[in-house]
Amino acid sequence: MKKTVHLVLWSVLLIAFDQWTKYLAQNGLDKPIPLIRGVFELQYVENQGAAFGILQNKLWLFIIFTLIMLTVLGYLYYKTPAEKSFGWIRLALILIISGAIGNLIDRVLRRYVVDFLYFKLIDFPVFNVADSFVVVGCCLFVLLYFVQKQQVSEVMSNLEKKEKASE
Repeated sequence: MKKTVHLVLWSVLLIAFDQWTKYLAQNGLDKPIPLIRGVFELQYVENQGAAFGILQNKLWLFIIFTLIMLTVLGYLYYKTPAEKSFGWIRLALILIISGAIGNLIDRVLRRYVVDFLYFKLIDFPVFNVADSFVVVGCCLFVLLYFVQKQQVSEVMSNLEKKEKASE
């Protein structure tokens, strides 16, 4: 029960922050705003695709894929032991889940994802807070694989057990 409360509470807070930043971008970014001239700026973009703008206008594909991934991630979260040593793994999963839901909300309500963070120096594709949550969560999960290999392996084996049981 405590794990569920943590997941819901943190996800709601992270999703609310993501949606609030997108609201601000949508209603206040008429033109790019340099934060560090030539390096980083706020720039409003409506992205109808996925990462780096690929698969433009494939809304239903994204919705279905996101729902499948949320199901898998939710299952992994609930199968992750409540012990303190698994806390970082749960955090990584919360970040990924929250980011996925944040962008799913955009796709369902707006039919596009609001992006507004732009690293101009390297011409990196414009992204948003939800994207950051997903990337940080995935990087954390990979890092934990090397640092807490036993715990990550235990969590991943729960997914394998479910796949074998459904065969």
